[in-house]
Order: sequence, then structure tokens, then C-alpha cells
Amino acid sequence: MKSDEAYKGYRIAVPAEFEELFSHFYFAENNSEGPITQTLLPTFQTMMVFSFGAPLLLVTKENEEISMDRCLVLGPIKQAFTYILPAGGEMLVVNFKDDAFFRFFGTASLSEYLHPDDLLNDNCFTALWTSLGKMDTVAEKVSQLLEFSRPYIQNRHPLTEQIIALGNGPISPVKEISAQEKLSERSVQMNLKKHLGYSSREIGRYMRFLKAIELVQQLAIENEQVNWFEVIETCGFYDQSQLIHDFKHYLNLSPAKYLKFQQGICHSRG
Repeated sequence: MKSDEAYKGYRIAVPAEFEELFSHFYFAENNSEGPITQTLLPTFQTMMVFSFGAPLLLVTKENEEISMDRCLVLGPIKQAFTYILPAGGEMLVVNFKDDAFFRFFGTASLSEYLHPDDLLNDNCFTALWTSLGKMDTVAEKVSQLLEFSRPYIQNRHPLTEQIIALGNGPISPVKEISAQEKLSERSVQMNLKKHLGYSSREIGRYMRFLKAIELVQQLAIENEQVNWFEVIETCGFYDQSQLIHDFKHYLNLSPAKYLKFQQGICHSRG
């Protein structure tokens, strides 16, 4: 994300009380005379986006444009996508953490783009979006969101607690919990998918890809040549075709095009 006089975007830290629920908030505004296009990389988090001013546009992988003028839920974000912030537009993004979306709304089984605008006239989001729009500062908006969310928080499911505690280590959390709780692996997987919105295989694949991205970024910063076979071996890919497939799956870019893009960013910063 860039930050200048035309486009201002920044992360907002979450109070300690809510750290288990939200990773951060993000606010952006476009003060230029034309639209600004940005790319959001996959995070495997679910987001709720509030739009103020002119409608925000999301561009899907199929180049379909989705217009939102109030509220949109996205997630979990498993692939990069483009959004267009129009002139005069503002957005406030709530980044849910782990199973937080399930704990608020009772389901994480979302389609890639869930549009609650049609529901806003029938539930509490109408009043929330309206009240947020009347507030002058971002700090006031965030404070209002936190206070609004407080009564709806549910306790974390014990299985989810175990899965999150085990993390993404070498031992499969599904197999370990299945043995401990005397449950079938399928039952544990279904709970994982229900509460987090993704399977252990999906998050494992993503963590492997994230490791590759971090390695490539570091080499680009240090101006070192990337040995792709070393990346494959270090990050646990089977072969070159699997590496290429994952880059295209998550970013819609080949490894070489991503590296060129990353080197361009690094050089422009230098």
C-alpha cells in the first residue's frame, strides 16, 4: 500500500482486550481527482469493509466489478484481488482473526464475496453504517465498532482452541486432535472448515507459499539473484510446476513476473 497526499492508507492497532478477535483495522481515503487501484494480497482472514462516499469497486479474478456503497464481507481471503477506491472515497476495514467471524456471526462458510447490503435494511448494520458515517474521526469509528461488537462475542469452540494452539507445525493438528479426542479426522476437518473457513490442507499450502514469498522478497531487497530450485527445496515444494501453480493460484502471476514486480518496488524505495 502506498501513502501520499492523494492516497492515505494506514493500519490501526487493536486494543489488548480485542487482540484475540481482530488482527488490525485499516483505513484508506482517496483525496485525488481520480480513482486509485490497489491490490490486496491473500491473508486467509475474513474482512468486513465499510465504504463511505462514492462506491468502492472490487475486481474479481474473472474481471467482474462488484460495487459496494455501504458494507461488504470478504473471506477468508485466499487469493489476491484488486479494488478501486474512487475519488473522495473512504473505507474502513475490520480484519477478523482466526475464528472470530464465526464467533460473531455463527458461520464462516462464506462465498468468496458475500454482499450484506441487501440485508442492511433489516438488521443492525443499517444503524451501524449510518452512525459510523456521521463520525468525524477514524478513532471514533473504530471505538464505535468495538463497542458495537462487544455484546455479540461468543466463546471459542474447544476444538478450535486446540487447532489454533497447535499452529502449523510439522505434526498435523487434525491427526493429533483426532487421536486425543477420539474423533474421526473428517469430523475435526469439518469443525476446522466451519469455524475458520478453510481446511488444514489449505492453510498448510498457503503457509508454504508465504514462506516462498518471504524468501523471494528478502533476496530482492538484498539485490541477490533468486535460485528458484533453492526456493523449491527450502519451502517444501514438490517441483517447479507446483511452485508456478501456487504463484498463479494466489497472485495470478508467474514467479518471474512477481520477482520483477518486487524488484521494481524495492528499487523505487531505494
